[in-house]
Amino acid sequence: MHGHHRFSDTPFGGMRGGFRGPGFRGRGPGGRGRGADAAPPVERAEVAGWFAGRLPDDWFTGPVELTVDRDEITVVGTLAEPEAGEGDAAAARAGRIARFREETREQRMAVADAAQARYGRSVAWGAACGDVREVFTNLSVPVMTRLRQPERLVLDTLVDAGVARSRSEALAWAVRLVAQHADDWLGELRAAMASVEEVRARGPEVG
Repeated sequence: MHGHHRFSDTPFGGMRGGFRGPGFRGRGPGGRGRGADAAPPVERAEVAGWFAGRLPDDWFTGPVELTVDRDEITVVGTLAEPEAGEGDAAAARAGRIARFREETREQRMAVADAAQARYGRSVAWGAACGDVREVFTNLSVPVMTRLRQPERLVLDTLVDAGVARSRSEALAWAVRLVAQHADDWLGELRAAMASVEEVRARGPEVG
């Protein structure tokens, strides 16, 4: 299966009535909170095929792991394991990932630029080697939501307890917690959505 570019993951401040950060995009014609400048939907299989043809054959040991959302495409590939010899295996794997990141930077940027022009999404890269996995950089995207008092109190409790520094950071923390504990369910949901997408792609053309 083909499987979060140069952006740091930084918290963004919240505002009364919702959470808004720099570059906030409100509810626009795209619906579901998508702004008018949001990238259009893409077929996952088309994106996977493009990257399969675009990436050099000697970068990874097999197909890449590809994650696609409305803002970003994350590409994580598996590297061949080095011969550690008497050295520490984990350190050798981390070194292999670091070497890949340095030696392929210019090529990866060129691929990312081409993908962004084609799909309207930023590209983030990562690599795995054995049990060591690293995603180099991820896009941090402001998300606006409206919460009633009970939900706001949950966030404020996390802030008051020192778990988070702001409501927006508390919301991000809560999302990560849900992802951690509902990983199997989310995986099933994504698989179901992918099946629907495949069926839709095979449907008859009208017009």
